[in-house]
Amino acid sequence: MPAMIKRYLLSAWTILIILPTILNGQKPEAVTSGEIYQKLKKLNVLASVLYVAAHPDDENTRLISYLANEKHAETTYLSLTRGDGGQNLIGKEIDELLGVLRTQELLQARAIDNGKQMFSRANDFGFSKNAEETISIWDTDKIKADVAWAIRSSKPDIIINRFDHRTSGKTHGHHTASAILALEIFDKSGDKTYHPEHLQFVDAWQAKRIFFNTSWWFYGSQEKFDKADKSLLMGFDVGVYYPLLGKSNNEISAESRSQHKCQGFGSTGSRGSQMEYLELLKGEMPADKQNIFEGINTTWSRVKGGEEIGKLVEKTIQSFDFTKPEASVPALLEIYNLIQKTEDLFWKTQKSKECIDIIEACSGLYVEAKSNKKDAIPGENIKIDIEITKRLPVEVTLHKIQSEFFGIDSVHQTTIEDNQMVFHQLSVRIPQNAEYTTPYWLRTEGSLGMYQVDKTEWIGKPETPHPAQITYTLDFKGTKLPITKHVVHKFNSPENGEEYRSFSILPRISVNFTNKVNIFANSEKQPVTINIINFADSTSGILALPMPKGWRISPRTIPFTITGKGQSQEFTFEVTPPDKSSEVSATPKVLINDEVYMDALEEIKYDHIVPQWVQQKASADFVRLDINIVPMNIAYVDGAGDVIPDYLVKMGYKVDKLSDADLRTEILQKYPCVIFGVRSYNTIDALKFKQKDILKYVENGGKVVVQYNTSNGLVIPQIGPYPFKISRERVTVEDAEMKILQPEHLYLQFPNKIGEKDFVGWVQERGLYFASEWDSKYQTIFSCNDPGETPNEGSLIFAGYGKGEFVYTGLSFFRQFPAGVAGAYRLFANIITPQKASNHDGKP
Repeated sequence: MPAMIKRYLLSAWTILIILPTILNGQKPEAVTSGEIYQKLKKLNVLASVLYVAAHPDDENTRLISYLANEKHAETTYLSLTRGDGGQNLIGKEIDELLGVLRTQELLQARAIDNGKQMFSRANDFGFSKNAEETISIWDTDKIKADVAWAIRSSKPDIIINRFDHRTSGKTHGHHTASAILALEIFDKSGDKTYHPEHLQFVDAWQAKRIFFNTSWWFYGSQEKFDKADKSLLMGFDVGVYYPLLGKSNNEISAESRSQHKCQGFGSTGSRGSQMEYLELLKGEMPADKQNIFEGINTTWSRVKGGEEIGKLVEKTIQSFDFTKPEASVPALLEIYNLIQKTEDLFWKTQKSKECIDIIEACSGLYVEAKSNKKDAIPGENIKIDIEITKRLPVEVTLHKIQSEFFGIDSVHQTTIEDNQMVFHQLSVRIPQNAEYTTPYWLRTEGSLGMYQVDKTEWIGKPETPHPAQITYTLDFKGTKLPITKHVVHKFNSPENGEEYRSFSILPRISVNFTNKVNIFANSEKQPVTINIINFADSTSGILALPMPKGWRISPRTIPFTITGKGQSQEFTFEVTPPDKSSEVSATPKVLINDEVYMDALEEIKYDHIVPQWVQQKASADFVRLDINIVPMNIAYVDGAGDVIPDYLVKMGYKVDKLSDADLRTEILQKYPCVIFGVRSYNTIDALKFKQKDILKYVENGGKVVVQYNTSNGLVIPQIGPYPFKISRERVTVEDAEMKILQPEHLYLQFPNKIGEKDFVGWVQERGLYFASEWDSKYQTIFSCNDPGETPNEGSLIFAGYGKGEFVYTGLSFFRQFPAGVAGAYRLFANIITPQKASNHDGKP
């Protein structure tokens, strides 16, 4: 290593340069000279890897980080789904909204480990017990096409499966399916006759090798894996340390994985050796089993005319001055010009962007387009402040500012002086035909297994391409570089200082129900409130709520005027249900200047992601329940992303939410029933100290109902008064038969008579994490199972303890309540009603 590099290696943080690339409205990334050096190393590597799995959180961030940061390869994670079917530990988003949240968490993870992110159109419809079921529900030919598209788009030399394609029925069906499909398409992606419609955008591509990324988990234990024959596996140490970054690969991996916050996957960084193993599935095994790219040309010589580029990049690396990165700009401009002469479109595109990013950083450039408004509607005028500041001595001129979206094409020829800001303000109009800012895969209604994507070239993209962009052409002594930036909104927060938001294009109004499920326990009319948010300066219109036959509405319409951008108003209709049970859906309609608006905007906002607007048709369920309840004041302990308390109030109960400090016997005894939300014994650490009080409350005559928890991560080993285990068993078929084992039990008789009709219309699943191996003192009343499996009685277990009762249930009420499933409400009302029989046998 040259003396100059050695001299500054330990002081790689000497210069702090802001790389002005803003991803989706985030604050510009701070880039050190050490990180610039890493980017230079990557510029001289032409290697690509595609890592394939099924969900957000499936990816091996250690391996992705190693391949991206140590091997400097283009490393892309293809997650077939966006994780819509899972649970949310930090909020109330489920289904499609959860998929949007998890998409953003994956993007944050990739920003940390330097990987890239892709998706297919597959929908995570919930847990699947085998690959065959998964593939039958997904539109398989289209998902195969998406895998081929991902391969052809990212042109991987190597494909790595996270899961074993030979394990159908032994793990999540989505996992195995992802491996099966990747292995099948490995051979087909290079065939030009396979989905030839792709070829107008990308070329056919054949990867060299495909591996399975095995580990001890697939062997059952670390001990078994340590004893296993690894002679047919590649094995290499990914626990490297990056002195230029001041972190080990494992530490970067932990930071990346910790972005999966809604799944509770916070990870503690580690240091030291960490082995990864790959099993070759197809292709030629490298002779050197520690070099995954052996035999694959990953240098510039793989591109016609690239040898000279490689030599010049290496020379630039060797002479890089950590205190004067601008000294590398002339060589980088020469490299950029040579790249433009190459014919390989894939590597020309990738490396041109990398080279421009490095030149920006080495020049100390700060380039920004800032809107005076955080959002605007089509046709609205906005102002955009253009800032270009060059903090290091490089000769550069602003040549042009262009934007197809805004209709800008202006020549400037403005010299950018050292450490001086060039400022321009543009007055522009949002095009009338501009598309709204919303996830592209949710714009058109899809199916159970598939999202509908109308633009082929958008398939695989992690998020909607933002149209509001400004391209600056900067002239570096004759070399003109196009630098494109998204328009952002920047403001000063009293708490956090400078903050960034994505600039959004929104519809004129959002119309939405304040309650997505409206419960009518009798035939009396109830108020139903609709909220309208105005995103224009002023809006006048007429609001209506058409109801299905049998439901009456008053008034028929409500005229309104809302003045002020961002202002909202609530409007109330009186809805009278039919006398008999009924379940319907309704959508409000707003008429404005002969245009009808029926869509709701929901904002997903957390500190660790870029805030997201999601536009969907406004809809609410109206349920006329045939239900009886015993009115009482219930205590509720919130679980993860809990929504149950809101619906209990709608059913007619009074609900008090208890804090950790409230879980004392003398407080609990005020309530006839205490309900614990989903995963409360996984997420509330204080329960390990409160369990004695909780069981004493039961012993004294109280009733405790615990909804599902996972066995992994319980804060105490036993959550009931008598032993039972929590399994991973679940019934994923939502209409699986529910066999009633004790038809006369009070849980099925009072206050509602429960029968087969109460299990009609359930969504996604019957339940999950059922009880197993319970003490003989527990009783069961249901048996259910997926097709071909043995009956399982663990969906609901209960036992008397002292004068009270304890219940554990894995039935997925947390999904059924938001879906307005009447039978779930009726059954839950029975479960939480204290049983008065002194012997707890359920007999009247």
